[in-house]
Amino acid sequence: MIGKYEVVTLCGSTRFKDDFINVQKELTLKGCIVISVGLFGHSGDVITYEQKLILDDMHKRKIDMADTVFVINRDGYIGESTESEIEYAESLGKSIAYLESCGRDEGDEDAIIGHIN
Repeated sequence: MIGKYEVVTLCGSTRFKDDFINVQKELTLKGCIVISVGLFGHSGDVITYEQKLILDDMHKRKIDMADTVFVINRDGYIGESTESEIEYAESLGKSIAYLESCGRDEGDEDAIIGHIN
């Protein structure tokens, strides 16, 4: 597909850095424009509390730009910040897909962006 690319924002705990990188690669190869986190606070990047507040707000602006939000919920884990981002995306009517099934109103991942492992 050339010309129209779905925009996908990745959400999830930054402790899953490898998953973020792998999902970004797979979605990019499937023809998506991927918006991800700028750094990985739970995987070694050091940030201040003030920086975290800015990054959390900035990530919601990234959700504003997305057609779809893809939640990286390895082992079913969804933390407070990610939960807030999911609620925000839902309030905007964004499509939401999950790395792992979690019993939420998940939409059809295959229809949205295809299967990711």
